[in-house]
Amino acid sequence: MNLKELRNSLPSRVKVLAVSKGQDIRAIRLLASSGQIDFGESKVQEALIKLDSLKDLIGIRWHFIGSLQANKVRQVVRNFDAIHSVDSLKLARRISRIAGEECKKITVMLQVKFRNDPNKGGFNSEELLDDWNEIVQLPNIDLVGLMTMAPLSLDLSQRKVLFKECRLFADKLQLKDCSMGMSADWKEAVESGATWIRLGTSLFGSRL
Repeated sequence: MNLKELRNSLPSRVKVLAVSKGQDIRAIRLLASSGQIDFGESKVQEALIKLDSLKDLIGIRWHFIGSLQANKVRQVVRNFDAIHSVDSLKLARRISRIAGEECKKITVMLQVKFRNDPNKGGFNSEELLDDWNEIVQLPNIDLVGLMTMAPLSLDLSQRKVLFKECRLFADKLQLKDCSMGMSADWKEAVESGATWIRLGTSLFGSRL
């Protein structure tokens, strides 16, 4: 997919996150040379190698989008600009504490499940409401939105319903961002109010 054409087709509120996990350095450089700024990684060790190799690229922003283990939090806080996958109060507390120790404020999104899916982590909406008052008071994090993923079993119309639920829930919590929609369903996500879409195959082709 042509990046310029994609951006021209999107509402101004929507940002493109290029999911570069599994892609090599040359492919990332090529996309960056076309003007892509935001890149998403989900495996810490793989990402750190890339970040070191690409440190000459000025202005690139790195987003962590994978399941974040407690023992990897410090590395992610040190090296990434945003975390899209904060899936528990315990993890949010740890990120807050470590960000303070690293003298850094990090952008975060809370991962929420709107359907039962054993393959994905995240708050359910009731859990998040229960924890909300504590989460919003945590220091050293900039809480900007929600992230969700639709179960693969849902068709496109069902995914669109889920995305709309996420947008409404974010609005209820007065959060501006919704990170939702991937290569197979980003159009439905945009129509439902996404502000970030996470595209891998659409931009890079198949992963290595």
